[in-house]
Amino acid sequence: MGANRAIWAAVAAASLVLAACGQGGGKVTGERIAAADSKAGEWVTHGRTYSEQRFSPLDKINAGNVQQLGLAWSFDLPENRGIEATPLVADGVMYTTSAWSVVRAFDARNGKLLWEHDPKVPRATGVKACCDSVNRGVALWGNKVYYGTLDGRLEALDAKTGKVVWSKVTVDQSKPYTITGAPRVVKGKVLIGNGGAELGVRGYLSAYDAETGDMAWRFYTVPGEKETDGAASDKAMKDVARKTWNGEFWKIGGGGTVWDSMAYDPELDLLYIGVGNGSPWNRDIRSPGGGDNLFLSSIVALKPETGEYVWHYQTTPGESWDYTATQHIVLADLTIEGQPRKVLMQAPKNGFFYVLDRANGKLISAEKYVAGVNWATHIDKATGRPVEAPGARYEKTAHLSNPGPLGAHNWHPMAFSPKTGLVYIPANEIPFPYMQPGGDVTSFKYRSKGWNVGIDFLVAGLPDDEAQLKAIRASLKGRLVAWDPITQKEKWSVEYDGPWNGGLMATAGGLVFQGSATGEFAAFDAGTGKKLWGFDAQTGVIAPSMTYEIDGEQYIALMAGYGGGFAVSAGAGVDPRSEGPRRLLVFKLGGKQQLPARPVSTREFPDLPTTPGTPQQIAMGTAAYAANCGVCHGASGVSNFSIPDLRYSPATTDKAVFKSIVIDGDRQEQGMVSFKELVSEEEAESIRQYLLDLARRQKARTDASKAGTKTG
Repeated sequence: MGANRAIWAAVAAASLVLAACGQGGGKVTGERIAAADSKAGEWVTHGRTYSEQRFSPLDKINAGNVQQLGLAWSFDLPENRGIEATPLVADGVMYTTSAWSVVRAFDARNGKLLWEHDPKVPRATGVKACCDSVNRGVALWGNKVYYGTLDGRLEALDAKTGKVVWSKVTVDQSKPYTITGAPRVVKGKVLIGNGGAELGVRGYLSAYDAETGDMAWRFYTVPGEKETDGAASDKAMKDVARKTWNGEFWKIGGGGTVWDSMAYDPELDLLYIGVGNGSPWNRDIRSPGGGDNLFLSSIVALKPETGEYVWHYQTTPGESWDYTATQHIVLADLTIEGQPRKVLMQAPKNGFFYVLDRANGKLISAEKYVAGVNWATHIDKATGRPVEAPGARYEKTAHLSNPGPLGAHNWHPMAFSPKTGLVYIPANEIPFPYMQPGGDVTSFKYRSKGWNVGIDFLVAGLPDDEAQLKAIRASLKGRLVAWDPITQKEKWSVEYDGPWNGGLMATAGGLVFQGSATGEFAAFDAGTGKKLWGFDAQTGVIAPSMTYEIDGEQYIALMAGYGGGFAVSAGAGVDPRSEGPRRLLVFKLGGKQQLPARPVSTREFPDLPTTPGTPQQIAMGTAAYAANCGVCHGASGVSNFSIPDLRYSPATTDKAVFKSIVIDGDRQEQGMVSFKELVSEEEAESIRQYLLDLARRQKARTDASKAGTKTG
């Protein structure tokens, strides 16, 4: 009996090992990622599969029982900035990132924190980030976790301990590069791009050996000053790209950063990357005399082992509007006009939904997926090029374009359901007035710090009148659009109170999950758009959710916390959002956990000086604030409060303190660097007087509102 017990113990132990392998135990490999649908309980790469469909075959949570969904566990994050990551789950462990590139691992069953790694990104790096100190997640390969840091490092961590295995600086850190996107791993190569085209850099994608961290290849997306770089892109630059540029474009970098989307087709062995905007945005400055400026705003297909160029498709030739093609790329097999087609789908910023043949990049179809797109009338199917509307390039007069630079769809991932055949898009309608700098491109001057986009932003800021503010808010729309990629028509849509809502996930349970910027995480019927369930996350949601299964139980996970480009630059005055805690939320059927009471804002104005600045000071401060401060601190000083709202800051009440911050850089360690090379002491004081004027007006509105409430 003792021998039998030993035998059965060995069998049981082996069964546990095999069960773990069935769950996906052991190292993450390309085969494991490619077999994602047969291991539906896992989510081991950014979009769950190489095709990036963000569709899960799990169906234990479905349209019939989703109302029973409740909180299983949660974890409050200390980082008070935008939260954009997709958690990954392998072998019962969840890996995710937060703002400032902090990485954490949890027991996916109960939320126990297993380890935490803070790369100690210098907070001064924040001034290089166009759109908050965000991070969209990790990659898994072998027994390592890979992620990019805001200051341009690619790091490999031991998946069990979180200790650094290797770390590589992937950018020139003297330039305004950042990394916010999640890496991908294909054929043992860790793929990472970067951001910074608003400030002035040259974009590229790099591949590093997953084991050693040695760089395998680099593909530049725009030409440089020299004819060759000794890079994988040299031939493509010579044969395809360089002839589409004019002037000395390299002096400000050219742009073309690969800051988010990638997808991979193992059968065709093609890696697809989305390329970003020009630097500056304005082609008249960037490339005098015109030109398509390849590979800006393009989808580019490469060989993943070598970086060899295969084909490209440019969504916005000669881009001048920040119409990136870095938005989510989805691969699928569709039957179009009776023929099976291997397609690539993208809904980039420019407002057109593209369906391409992913073998050769040929256009199949392209139609507007949001209302009001006015920069182009249509896409010419014979040439694949947009037919631009007169005046759209704002050469002589301003042009109110829809979409604006935030796009009809930004980084927030869309999803595709093979069950419904629909693509689900987190869409925006955010118009924007483009105009030449100072009315003439010759007035453009490169700035060593801050944005270099080559257009004028409105200096006047937001109106005081509440009716006008409401009208502005009403003009900014967000939608969840269910799009049929075959007919190129909307099947259904859900309108939100404002744009900048969360990314999407679809499941075999007939559900689509999305969080809203106002804080609700909801499940919709994938076929009809009917809302079936909602949960108050107590904080705005911009990240997408994901799902996994452990011990036969399905979970839904979401990173929640408002931030990112629109939240930072537009401010709560235009787009009032939750300022609640940043947190990781995990749900299951019958979950009984409760969040603490929703935080209540207790903001108070400091004691404001009674003597106002002169009209001349306030006028100067208005212009100086718009040029130097508004991108981070919000239009008219109205921030989303993850970055200080300067109308409420006591620093504005003291001239010496304000100078010490703006000119002397006393708060560099908190992320506020010195602007002395751009702002004189006189201008700093004028900015302070402008902010005090804004604060007085806001306090008057607040006091009047309170008085009205009391008397009403």
